[in-house]
Amino acid sequence: QVHMVESGGGLVHPGGSLRLSCTASGSGSSPVAIGWYRQTPGNERVLIAVLTKEDSFAYEDSVKGRFTASRDNAKKDTVYLQMDGLKPEDTGTYYCNVLRNGHTLYAWGQGTQVTVSS
Repeated sequence: QVHMVESGGGLVHPGGSLRLSCTASGSGSSPVAIGWYRQTPGNERVLIAVLTKEDSFAYEDSVKGRFTASRDNAKKDTVYLQMDGLKPEDTGTYYCNVLRNGHTLYAWGQGTQVTVSS
């Protein structure tokens, strides 16, 4: 059974940086496609970044140039989301999930809270 585990969130000032981690525990040693999502209260999760199995990536317009997804070369089930130039509108709970054909595969983890505030 695969469990999604997110970590690395916190409180930062505008312009600050965070690096989020996502582990698809139990997914095996082969690279998987991962989607990063952000959810704010009262809203659905929004896909903001995708890292494919081949390590190509795509980003939602609001985070392009500021967020970078990458994979841990030693642990293929772990990916990161480097978040630079954070803005208050980046505040939310961040989740990740394994993607296949554009669909999430597993139950959501607990997410990690990111708060950008002065």
